[in-house]
Order: sequence, then C-alpha cells, then structure tokens
Amino acid sequence: MRANEKTRRLTGLALLTAIIVVLQVVASFVKFGPFSITLALAPIIIGAALYGAGAGAWLGAVFGVVVLIACVAGWDIGGNMLFAANPLLTAALCIVKGAAAGFVSGLVFRALSRRSSIGASVAAGIVCPVVNTGIFVAALVFLFPDMLTAWATANGKDIVTYIILVLTGVNFVLELAINLVLSTVIARVVGARKKA
Repeated sequence: MRANEKTRRLTGLALLTAIIVVLQVVASFVKFGPFSITLALAPIIIGAALYGAGAGAWLGAVFGVVVLIACVAGWDIGGNMLFAANPLLTAALCIVKGAAAGFVSGLVFRALSRRSSIGASVAAGIVCPVVNTGIFVAALVFLFPDMLTAWATANGKDIVTYIILVLTGVNFVLELAINLVLSTVIARVVGARKKA
C-alpha cells in the first residue's frame, strides 16, 4: 500500500472512530425500553465498506468499548445490570458483538459490491444490526438466563415475547430503519471515495 493511501486510510479510520464515539455517547442517553439505542452502526458500515472487514471489526470494537463504558457508568441501565452480574462476560459481549457486526458487514459489502453498490450497502445495513442484536440476544439466552427471566417477569411477559417485543422490538427496528435510510448515503460515500 502506498504511503499516501495509508495516510488516507488512517485519517478516515480516525475520523470514523471519533464519529462513532460521539454518536454512541449521545445515544447512551436515548432510551427505548431498558437499553440505549445504537446510532453508531452507519459509520461502522461506511468504514467496513471503504476499508474492509478488518476496519469494520476495529470500528465495531470501538463502538463496543463505548457501550461497555456506558454499562459501567450506569448510562445504560440494562447494561449496568449485566455488568454488575458478570463484568467479564459483559465486557466480552459488548466488544465481540460490535466487532462481529462490523466484520460481517465488511464481508457482505465486499461480496456484493461488484454487482451493485447500493445493493451491497443495503445488505450491509441489514446485516450489521442483525449481527449486533442477534449476538446480544443469544448472549442473554445462554449467558444471562436468570437476568433475562427476571426482566421478562418484571414486564409481565414470557421470555419469547419479551425478546421479540422489548429486546428486538423498537430498538432493533429503529436501528434497521436508520441503516436502510442511510444505505443510499453509504453507497454515495463509498462511490465518491473510490473515484478520489
């Protein structure tokens, strides 16, 4: 890789990293249900599309670290409860789900981008919140079953209904909608960067 290209890549990743930190700190105070909404997925997808799956994993991990800080600080009440129950598992969950979402988005974008930049952006925009939320829900089911049961019971719902309506309900749908709306923007950013 040429020195100029390396500098562009580092600058782009630094800018996207800063955007993710700011967006996720702001999002820590926007709640729909017990957990904060995720606003940082679009920059993760952009980074994964521009710089590859490894960059997506890095940006996703940065997002995960900010989520972990929100859990520790108590900005994310549900996350704080998980952290109190098991700090190590919560830390791993936050970072792994973010990194995996960015990595898989990068793989999906790369696989589909030769056919259609917009199609690749839409697919990456769908995959990112699906992986992020899917790993979170799976971790609750398998690693924090007592906490999940307590939350469902406190809300007067069975576990399946709670997962569908609360955990993957409003937050997931909103994250997915934001990514789908931004998909054309993501495609334009990637297209403009490739022309430069």
